[in-house]
Amino acid sequence: MNSPNIRIIICGAFGQMGKMLIRLVNQQEDMVLAGAVDAPNHPDLGQDAGENAGVGRLGVPVVSDLTKVIEEGDVVIEFSAPVPTVEHLRQVVEANRKLGQKAMVIGTTGSSEEQLQEISDLAQQVPCLMSPNMSLGVNVLLKAVHLVAKALGDDYDVEVIEAHHNIKKDAPSGTAIRIAEVLAEALDRDLQQTGVYGREGIVGARTKKEIGIHAIRGGDIVGDHTILFAGTGERLEVTHRAHSRESFASGAIRAARWVVNAPNGLHDISQVLGL
Repeated sequence: MNSPNIRIIICGAFGQMGKMLIRLVNQQEDMVLAGAVDAPNHPDLGQDAGENAGVGRLGVPVVSDLTKVIEEGDVVIEFSAPVPTVEHLRQVVEANRKLGQKAMVIGTTGSSEEQLQEISDLAQQVPCLMSPNMSLGVNVLLKAVHLVAKALGDDYDVEVIEAHHNIKKDAPSGTAIRIAEVLAEALDRDLQQTGVYGREGIVGARTKKEIGIHAIRGGDIVGDHTILFAGTGERLEVTHRAHSRESFASGAIRAARWVVNAPNGLHDISQVLGL
């Protein structure tokens, strides 16, 4: 890199995560905010990103087109929606091909299988880190859940319960899905066959191999995830509760610092944390 600072572009700048990221980038000694992007129809386009995030004027207006600012950045941090995320990754790949030294961190959730596959394919051409949850605690939890599931095996029923604020658009959360994937791997199950997303009506007795996944929405809950292992005469619960979005944003900052020097390919936050 030619610049002593890592130049960051935030996509989803008007969102709660975007504003948190702008504030955190502004606090880093080795980073500078180089660009801010949000949806073309947002009424506040053109507003200074720093003023919008509550840190004062930074001289970085929020624009609707990543290609207008991509030359100014080293790492794009994406917390928007599935469709623009894929399009932005295409643009980062093209900029990396032409200019070099571009990378991306994706925290967007709710992508379809087709979108995830396209992200995986595109990421072979650029350093890209994607994780449904950037927090250190959640990624330690994933390791712990794998260990617990391996130890308890099929003798314990497994359920995943997640809770988020009432404006979250996707359900279940990307983190809950990732937890279920880890459980399925540890228990040697096919999640497509054994995943049960909520229950209603006369569904009959619970089958042995089920992995239940349940979503709760209400208030301003930042993010709770509980994994219930229920056996005969006892149960074990493993829970992570996020008290603020700062844990997610801090992880994304750490990921950006790591991915800028990573090889091409799709990476995971566990690599950053050494887990």
